Amino acid sequence: MLSAYKTVHGAGCDSFTEKRSQFIGYVRPVQSAQEATDFIEEIRKKHWDAKHNVFAYILRDGGVKRYSDDGEPQGTAGVPVLDVLEKEKLFDVAVVVTRYFGGVLLGTGGLVRAYSHTAKLAVLAGGIVTKGPCSILQVETDYAFYQRLLTILPDCGATVQTSDFSDKVTLSFSVASEKETALCEKIFDASDGRIRAKKIGENFAEI
Repeated sequence: MLSAYKTVHGAGCDSFTEKRSQFIGYVRPVQSAQEATDFIEEIRKKHWDAKHNVFAYILRDGGVKRYSDDGEPQGTAGVPVLDVLEKEKLFDVAVVVTRYFGGVLLGTGGLVRAYSHTAKLAVLAGGIVTKGPCSILQVETDYAFYQRLLTILPDCGATVQTSDFSDKVTLSFSVASEKETALCEKIFDASDGRIRAKKIGENFAEI
């Protein structure tokens, strides 16, 4: 079974200015090198007039790591961005940092700090989350226990996937695999043994 890993929840963007140079950081979760490349090209087209569009990405599949200084002095841009991803232990994530040169040279140390800081801002904007193996469970219950169930699920970190309301309520929800047994027992106990959750599948999701 695949182990849990950290990534970003979604796309994010943030920026700051250093000595009149504007740095804009973008982050996005990606699943493949093609997705990462498409994202990078999207930002390059958006900021076609920028002097530099630096990028870095890390993929879980194959441990792929790529970066580019995009015209900045070697080691002052792409590497610091990649370093942020590595230090946060993030996977399946890509970052692009756009720089509009403000006319004042920042020096090697200044560039490293600026690109690193922008990458951190972008990652925080995207929201760091943990993804891991999850079990998809299903419960069929009466309306009386349904309200109680809605308080039990969040306590165990479970999230509702689908719900169907007829003469009874049928809910499917995702929960971290390691919490599956505890959640099933909690539902069984809270319903005085009337309701049992059954496993209907597995997925890899935020936990």
